[in-house]
Amino acid sequence: MDTSQEKKALRKQLVLQRLCMPDRELRSDLLQRVMRIWLINRPDIVIGAYWPIKGEFDPLPALHRWKEDGELLDQPQPRRIGLPVVDKLHKTLKFHAWYPGCPMQEDAYGIPKPKETEVIVPTLLFVPCVGYGTGGFRLGYGGGFYDRTLAELQPKPYTVGLGFTNAFIEEMEPEPHDVPLDAILNDNGVVWPIG
Repeated sequence: MDTSQEKKALRKQLVLQRLCMPDRELRSDLLQRVMRIWLINRPDIVIGAYWPIKGEFDPLPALHRWKEDGELLDQPQPRRIGLPVVDKLHKTLKFHAWYPGCPMQEDAYGIPKPKETEVIVPTLLFVPCVGYGTGGFRLGYGGGFYDRTLAELQPKPYTVGLGFTNAFIEEMEPEPHDVPLDAILNDNGVVWPIG
């Protein structure tokens, strides 16, 4: 079996495992807490995230609280959240402003995206992980959207993978095009960088 077939089988196994987690609600609550604590000392004003699909962890409640906390602190610039919209021509992602109640529409993949909101450039980007391993490497769905986006985004945002503990891949081998994340959080805490 070649590497692409092995990765395809691993993705399928990890997504199925995630969808069948009996304690998803508890793990999600724990990761919400980890994320909120991790964000406390971050200087970012614009954060990019994702709309959860296939049993992924939902980062939006923690980010909405982060945005509200910024309003309570009476910051000079409001905190903003962006969700990805596929740039079909370049097969990359642009981040459009999102807020609870924002008008949404489905993209070509059936994933909700903000409808006609402005493009914003995140300084911090939360990335979903189908799987992840040491060195800050993640296993995505295989489309390469995040790798291409991170290679082009200027200035490059600080990247943080989000996943559950059972998505850890002990012997993950990155490919030459894989871009490592700056940090990875799971329901137990910070798993990358170590120490």
